[in-house]
Amino acid sequence: MDIRIANVRKEFGVFPALHGVSLDIKSGELIALLGPSGSGKTTLLRLIAGLEQPTEGEIYFGNENASYKSVRERNVGFVFQHYALFKHMTVAENIGFGLRVRPRSTRPSRREISKRASELLDLVQLSGLEKRFPAQLSGGQRQRIALARALAIEPRVLLLDEPFGALDAKVRKELRRWLREIHEKTGHTTVFVTHDQEEALELADRVVVMSQGRIEQIGTADEIYDTPASPFVFSFIGESSVLPVNVESGKVWLDERPLDLPAGGMPNGPARLFMRPHDVEVVEGGPGAIPGVVSLIRRHGGSRRVDLEVGARRDRIEIELPADFNRGTSSRIAVRPRRWRLYPAEA
Repeated sequence: MDIRIANVRKEFGVFPALHGVSLDIKSGELIALLGPSGSGKTTLLRLIAGLEQPTEGEIYFGNENASYKSVRERNVGFVFQHYALFKHMTVAENIGFGLRVRPRSTRPSRREISKRASELLDLVQLSGLEKRFPAQLSGGQRQRIALARALAIEPRVLLLDEPFGALDAKVRKELRRWLREIHEKTGHTTVFVTHDQEEALELADRVVVMSQGRIEQIGTADEIYDTPASPFVFSFIGESSVLPVNVESGKVWLDERPLDLPAGGMPNGPARLFMRPHDVEVVEGGPGAIPGVVSLIRRHGGSRRVDLEVGARRDRIEIELPADFNRGTSSRIAVRPRRWRLYPAEA
């Protein structure tokens, strides 16, 4: 099922939660809505679901304008962060609930509902738990049951709101892999909300990065990480450091020192130089290097993270070096970014 969101604006009272958002989702895609709290990602998901209606703009399911249709009319499956399972119902009863409450004319028989629940338990790898109650399950198991319940109605679209947010890190990682496998098997058009960049980059076919009710960038994991479209995307996706610099005649300057970095087509004036810790290397110095003073060293897995104070204002950048780095604090080193991005200071 293709989904098209056309110039959608959503206001709550006088507060605009979304500003003219447009997005095309292809049938069978797994899309992540990624952003910090207040970015509008959950509002957009609720608009797709039919839990909210747009103030302006339209939402299409295929060629059908679904902007003001109910959740049932849209036939979407929704998975909430905190499962929303019925505590007094067994696992099988929870999975079959959406089928049992259908109008009599479209309601399957009890035998068909039971068969569907059993099939879905196989799919989510929880066969044999039909008669258990939610309180008897782990958090990861409850989330699998919540997904099975959403799939039971054979939805046109599957929507997940922070599906792993209530789980610990190890379980989240396991379920991310599992959800991707389920998606490959079922082929549902799937949209999920997350503030976890690792989750979005690992799972999604495309990532929609949002900030303050607007879409900052849409792209694959590689496109989002390697070619961020704005300072916000660069700083939000992955780890980064930023230095205030100046651009003059195609060259980048730090204070009165020219750096060995081309400015490309950047206009003259103040700019910001963004770099990632693992993309910075120590060099012997030279006219184009960035000299700095080591202010902090800490172990980071198989490497060390080093904070450098650079420039007249002693701006701090973070770099990643091999674990055998043996300089102490207050020592002086020079570095050069292997990869970087320049943005105008006002961007």
